[in-house]
Order: sequence, then C-alpha cells, then structure tokens
Amino acid sequence: MVVLGLILLIIGLVAHIPILTTIGAILLVVGLILNFVPIGGSSRRVY
Repeated sequence: MVVLGLILLIIGLVAHIPILTTIGAILLVVGLILNFVPIGGSSRRVY
C-alpha cells in the first residue's frame, strides 16, 4: 500500500494531476499507519 501510494503520488506530481496526488498521499499515510500500528493486538515485528 505504501509503494502504491508513493507511485501515485509521484505520477500525480509529474503529470500535474491533483486527484492522483491526493489519493497517493492518503494511501501513503494510511499504509504507514497500518505498518506501525499492530492490528488485533498481535505484533508483526520479529525481534
């Protein structure tokens, strides 16, 4: 999700398409939040 958001963000900025930039930024933020917050009380990190 983070990679997809980053790709859409870059394409939106290069092609000057505001909706792609917005969607890319939202996907990037949501992807980063879901990556750092454990869902269901289980931690996905391996120490």
